[in-house]
Amino acid sequence: MTLRTVERPVNKKLWLAAIKPPMYSVAIMPIWVGSAVAYAVSGTFHTVVFFTFLVSAILILAWENLSNDVFDSETGVDVNKSNSVVNLTGNKSLVFWISNGCLALGLLGIAAIAFWQQDFTVIGLILLCCAIGYVYQGPPFRLSYKGLGEILCFFAFGPIAFAAVSYSQTKSWLVESFAASIVIGIATSLILFCSHFNQVKDDAEVGKKTPIVRLGTQRAAQLLPWICGSVYGLTVVFVLLKLFPVWTLLVFVSLPYARKLCHCVWTQHHQPETLLYCRFIAVAFHFWSGLMLGLGFVVG
Repeated sequence: MTLRTVERPVNKKLWLAAIKPPMYSVAIMPIWVGSAVAYAVSGTFHTVVFFTFLVSAILILAWENLSNDVFDSETGVDVNKSNSVVNLTGNKSLVFWISNGCLALGLLGIAAIAFWQQDFTVIGLILLCCAIGYVYQGPPFRLSYKGLGEILCFFAFGPIAFAAVSYSQTKSWLVESFAASIVIGIATSLILFCSHFNQVKDDAEVGKKTPIVRLGTQRAAQLLPWICGSVYGLTVVFVLLKLFPVWTLLVFVSLPYARKLCHCVWTQHHQPETLLYCRFIAVAFHFWSGLMLGLGFVVG
């Protein structure tokens, strides 16, 4: 009886860490901010399209997360990762097919939007995002192992995703949406950047050349304030260029999370094993900056 009581919380914690619910804000923010920009510029908002896109994006991100666990299990990089879904289930094949099921359902939702619009532009853009998601970790490409993960992440969750979202709402291309995509793309790539700190040794051992492996933890920590600062700097520039309404300066509400992230990484970079949770501070920074940016467009 005692053993059972001890095991349950541990397993629950591991499963929550494996599923990573907070990480799904990465899928939500492009839909929220892209739709907010479209509404601010054109005055149109299609509720059914918005929610269909939202659910589809979450399912597609679930595919990417689960399939990445499968692909990582093949290289041995996750051998010490207790919160890997493959390690928790011990069934790589099952995880692989569940991930493919999520992808199929997600693409079905995007196909429904294309059908309603009688236009295949949106599904074409999302298929491009999926292709980027595959070459990120999937064989034989595994571009994240070559240190290109953050760049791929920026384009998939930034300009390409935003183009698809704004087109699904307005059937047009918006300069404002492209500008917003740069801000959110940087904040999204920051999450991936921070997720490498605590596994720098395992990554280096299997030859995974992440930015943290290439730069070292100290130089990577020194880079963080510049990355966070670029989110605020670009927002100010776009307000001055009148691409963003002045209300988008609400993005500065996320500043405490940026400071906490930079401080946390700088003070502990020499002990990377303690930095497991810095990615969740990055997620909070991403969430609040995205939420406030979108709200600024709606209010403005």
